[in-house]
Amino acid sequence: MKSILAVVAVVLTLSFSSLAQSLTNEAITNRIRSERAEKAMTLTSDPVSKTSKIMAVSDNFVNSESSRAGLQAMNFAIGLFYPGQELKSTPETFLLTFWVLTKKPRFAGGHDMTVVLPEEMLVIGSGRYVSKPRDEMEYLNFEVSRENLMKIASQTETRFKLGDHDFTFTRSQMKLLADLLTVTNCEL
Repeated sequence: MKSILAVVAVVLTLSFSSLAQSLTNEAITNRIRSERAEKAMTLTSDPVSKTSKIMAVSDNFVNSESSRAGLQAMNFAIGLFYPGQELKSTPETFLLTFWVLTKKPRFAGGHDMTVVLPEEMLVIGSGRYVSKPRDEMEYLNFEVSRENLMKIASQTETRFKLGDHDFTFTRSQMKLLADLLTVTNCEL
């Protein structure tokens, strides 16, 4: 009886360990290629700090929305850092940064982010705000959970409020978010 229990325990352990595989940087690069995301998504590795970074950079938001908010342009980058040359598990959070080109700061007074979905409102929260007036740039930095990113990327159109201004993710931005989720999923 004990030997049967031991065999069952080993089989279960092997089954669970095979579900959560790690991804080498080479495998991640292949996934980026297979999603046809090479123009927007990069994987870099720094031998000095011994870390790797996956970063996806979006197209600009629609000019009419940017203009209405008093901006010259706005886009975002989203990604993550991990130690070494291997993503050991599916990441639970991502770093999202909006890059805002503006002659006059627009988000200094308020930099909360709320995403409007058909069934719920996702309160992403208050981002870390940095202004570089000399460069006419503002940066809004958020940490977004994988769960919330999946909810956002699964929609056909997603609106969100950033500070006092409303924006809509474009189709290419939504695809970029979905591609990032696929590329970083160690359970595929």
